[in-house]
Amino acid sequence: MLDNLPALISFARIVSAGSLSGAAREMDLPLSVISKRLAQLEAALGVRLIQRTTRRQTLTEEGVLFHSRVVRILDEIEQAESLLMQRRQAVSGLLRVTAPGQLGRRRIAPIVAAFQREHPQLSVQLELTDAVVDLIDSGYDMAIRFGALTDSTLIARPLAPNFRVLCASPAYVAEHGAPVHPADLVQHRCILIGDQRRADWRFSSGGEEHTVRVTASIVTNDGEAAHTLAAEGAGIAVKSIWDVGDDLLAGRLVRVLPGHSVSAAPLHAIYPHSQHLAPRVRVFVDYVRDRLQQDWRWDAL
Repeated sequence: MLDNLPALISFARIVSAGSLSGAAREMDLPLSVISKRLAQLEAALGVRLIQRTTRRQTLTEEGVLFHSRVVRILDEIEQAESLLMQRRQAVSGLLRVTAPGQLGRRRIAPIVAAFQREHPQLSVQLELTDAVVDLIDSGYDMAIRFGALTDSTLIARPLAPNFRVLCASPAYVAEHGAPVHPADLVQHRCILIGDQRRADWRFSSGGEEHTVRVTASIVTNDGEAAHTLAAEGAGIAVKSIWDVGDDLLAGRLVRVLPGHSVSAAPLHAIYPHSQHLAPRVRVFVDYVRDRLQQDWRWDAL
């Protein structure tokens, strides 16, 4: 049937154009060529596909059945060709990415370095900020964010799971002990991220929800600083597992209240809705997803 591909394309165009002459004009071919292709196709199939008069043409019953299948076949061929063309396209140009600060420094920057080594024709601008950047106004190709979308004009693709933990240094726990119940946190030194000295920390355990209002011994506007403060024994912090997981595995930090889970939004790649997404964006999203999922090692924590 691949030998008859030009005939199949001509047949589909005859139907969509409404006539052989219309198909000839659209395909910029002589009418005789279109007519010959149709005749050869009907001869090969042994059936008449189109009833033709001087005024009109109509599909036969066999023609209706065959046309529906031909349209599907041609669409699959077009998609296959598009896929191969996309794969052949070099990942090049400027890729502009924004990501949260601590995650970006610890996780995304090494991934960007590895990706750029594989695609040396690519340039990358990596913007690290905890603020939610407007991708359309700022011109960024994509963002890596914790949480769901608020803008329905954007696409969110899940990259990796996430959860938050309460953590402190072994030295802090040795000196101050570990809380047994969330309510015990009011007696401990807590590190808050933001600009408020009080915050509600929410936990769940055994189907029960617990909310504890804690007062900070230290407040910082920087997540990396909170991480460092906890590792230095300054108190207890709530951090994403992506930020502190390696320290927990290495024993530089320990989990506090490990039986109480702290919900957290998973990681997403966010990018503008586009039918023709640039190869550099599409390939990078796949690459980040694969690398982050390979790095996930904290199910047992």
